[in-house]
Amino acid sequence: MAKGKKIGKEIEKEIEKELKKECCSEMKGHHRRSGSGGGAVYFFGMIGAAVFFLQHSTTFWIGVLAILKAIVWPAILVYKLLG
Repeated sequence: MAKGKKIGKEIEKEIEKELKKECCSEMKGHHRRSGSGGGAVYFFGMIGAAVFFLQHSTTFWIGVLAILKAIVWPAILVYKLLG
């Protein structure tokens, strides 16, 4: 009986180790996925810039230029802020 209890305790320890590994790897994966909101911020910045630039456009081609400016504007803003 004592040998069976000893084996049971060893198996229990191995299971606990595996559960800790799994728990830690899930947490690491969670932290890697936490930065995915940047695309949404860029998108809303682009939409806001498009609305702003389109309000000031007077012709069709100026409107096309406004859309192109809106696509590039958030990147230029970040470049200027970091520069």
